[in-house]
Amino acid sequence: MLEGQSCLIRALPSSCEHESKWVYMTYQLLEITSNKCPPSAGFDEQDHAFLPKRLKLPKNSDPLADQSDCQGNHGGGSRYSDSTSLINPIGRDNSINCLLRCSRSDYGALACLNRGFRSLIQSGELYRLRRQLGIVEHWVYFSCNVLEWEAYDPNNGRWMTLPRMPHNECFMCSDKESLAVGTELLVFGKEILSHVVHRYSILTNSWSPGIEMNSPRCLFGSASLGEKAIVAGGTDVFGNILSSAELYNSEIRTWETLPSMNRPRKMCSGVFMDRKFYVIGGMASNTELLTCGEEFDLEKGTWRVIPNMSNGLNGPMGAPPLVAVVNDELYAASYAEKEVRKYDKKNNSWITLGKLPERPDSVNGWGIAFRACGNRLVVVGGPRALGGGMIELHSWVPREGQPEWDMIASKHCGSFVYNCAVMGC
Repeated sequence: MLEGQSCLIRALPSSCEHESKWVYMTYQLLEITSNKCPPSAGFDEQDHAFLPKRLKLPKNSDPLADQSDCQGNHGGGSRYSDSTSLINPIGRDNSINCLLRCSRSDYGALACLNRGFRSLIQSGELYRLRRQLGIVEHWVYFSCNVLEWEAYDPNNGRWMTLPRMPHNECFMCSDKESLAVGTELLVFGKEILSHVVHRYSILTNSWSPGIEMNSPRCLFGSASLGEKAIVAGGTDVFGNILSSAELYNSEIRTWETLPSMNRPRKMCSGVFMDRKFYVIGGMASNTELLTCGEEFDLEKGTWRVIPNMSNGLNGPMGAPPLVAVVNDELYAASYAEKEVRKYDKKNNSWITLGKLPERPDSVNGWGIAFRACGNRLVVVGGPRALGGGMIELHSWVPREGQPEWDMIASKHCGSFVYNCAVMGC
């Protein structure tokens, strides 16, 4: 049995055991080989409720069937593309029930089965259904080389290397921000007198031009909530510091202009907490560090200034605050003292919990990442090294007591993190 086959059978929960034999039989019948399908990876084995028995999906045409091969790249198509069925003996709805419980990293292999599987996966329909049922896998995406990205699944300890980004000399030398939203990874940068957005889609495992903002910018704060994200502040192409904000909808790929913040700021950070968006820290000029934060209420469409919310979080070189939210609680990494702090919402103050992992180094706050990954906090970075180095991922699930960090992964790919984002879908 191939790795992808055995992983698929293990991934299905007990309530799908009867159906799983049909998946295995389908694999045997089609004789999928490891050189035709990408390796499987990662699954968050939670037992979720089945979809309604009479669930019906849109019976639209398959726009990708004749354009994509089994690895999700544009090309000559799969030798199984003449079939449009799923798993006939158990029916379409039960087939989808089983697919929803497979890891999203198995979807590349499953798309090899036939046109029906490929259309369902690459159309994004499975991810919309997963979101409705609360089935979410969080992966860490990071770049230690300017045009190269790695992805890591912490639930199963598996790595994936993304296709190399399109080459652009100006983009390579500019400041860059990244944002994971829905099934997309967006990377923002600059050309000579304009901004550029690169979009990676997990549906096609490929890069394409992203949609430009209404007011293009860099050095902004951002965060995502499901298929939507908000960016705020930053600088325009001429270096002017902005107070404007925009909302991105990854399902329809549009930007909507939001009300502006009370203060312009760059080099800030953004988070969602209690279903509100917060901008933390930043600089009002090249010399003025901001200690206030701002809260945006999505229902009311209004901003509220929070004095001293980010006092002491920005670095001396203006590095954005390292902040993350787990279970609607806000945490910060103080890299100077190598401490983890927790935000006291009631008293608008920060409480020191304990130490950060020892080995990841930063350069005045640059070069490491501090992110929420599901119910855990993750520090991504490595010890300083010339000409290469090791990247490490350290994880802690916040609970009572001192932080206890576990190194969950390491890889030779450089030790300085340029960009990092977490995708949950």
